[in-house]
Amino acid sequence: MEENKDLKYTPKDFKSDQEVRWCPGCGDHAILSEIQKALSEMGIPKEKYVFVSGIGCSSRLPYYMNTYGFHGIHGRAAAIATGVKTARPDLSVWVMTGDGDSLAIGGNHFIHAVRRNIDINLVLFNNEIYGLTKGQYSPTSGRGHVTKTSPFGTLEEPFSVGELVIGARGKFFARTIDSNVSLSTEIFTKAAKHKGTSVVEVLQNCVIFNDGVHDIYAGKEVKEDRTITLRHGEPMIFGKDRKSGLILEGLKLKVVKIGENGVTEKDILVHDAHEPNPGIHYFLANMRYPEYPVALGVIREVEGESYETAVHAQIEKVKAGSKIKCMNDLLNSGTVWDVE
Repeated sequence: MEENKDLKYTPKDFKSDQEVRWCPGCGDHAILSEIQKALSEMGIPKEKYVFVSGIGCSSRLPYYMNTYGFHGIHGRAAAIATGVKTARPDLSVWVMTGDGDSLAIGGNHFIHAVRRNIDINLVLFNNEIYGLTKGQYSPTSGRGHVTKTSPFGTLEEPFSVGELVIGARGKFFARTIDSNVSLSTEIFTKAAKHKGTSVVEVLQNCVIFNDGVHDIYAGKEVKEDRTITLRHGEPMIFGKDRKSGLILEGLKLKVVKIGENGVTEKDILVHDAHEPNPGIHYFLANMRYPEYPVALGVIREVEGESYETAVHAQIEKVKAGSKIKCMNDLLNSGTVWDVE
């Protein structure tokens, strides 16, 4: 979608007249603000945006946007968005979803939207819990997590969102934290400009049913040492002292200290988000604390033909080679009879 630099918006232009009904302190407030800020800088007319959602706390977001919106049923937002974008490729289509909405009942729609590479922007709020229905475990809840539906601890292995996206042949995957305004705005802008399915996992905090779930690595006092913000073309360095980094040792990533054991900055891996082979992106998306820092930023961003582009190209090709040019041609094609 072409950018019109003459359009001047502010985040306030994207705020609707509806009262925001999220719990005080919920991370959703920050995500809403970050999206409105990103859209105000895109240079796209407001009437070209469509926000689609399913069911869940995150799915209330379309009501709070001064854009077109569609509140769908549980898990079906990706399917609805696919239809919108295929019919109207000129629109900027966004899906607002949660870890339960998109990865449980909506899991099939999620992976096939990613596989098709339909040009939609899917923002996945991951608080590792069902918040709207009051605290049941979700597909991303950690193994052993005690909830109302797992009183003795869940026995299931959680999904890794990044691993799932890459496994479904995804072309764009990024991760941010709800409280990191500048990083989130930067990522949403890049996601919107990407041609194809973009999936942005937002590590979001539910203050009521799973408060502090990401604090072990995203807390204010520890995040610099326990997360790494990746940017294409820059070395993978992190830490308060900027002395920690990542190298590839054999078939595994390894955390090293610059200046120790002969390690220099030249030894540190440089992030290549555009590498078609997803191997290194898979490793980065799956890094978990305490062995590794948790990766933030755009982890994977590669080109690929989008679904709606292929559909419309196919239609034009078929039309060009068809003998049927109008309804009269259609009615008189094939086997016909004269009835007297």
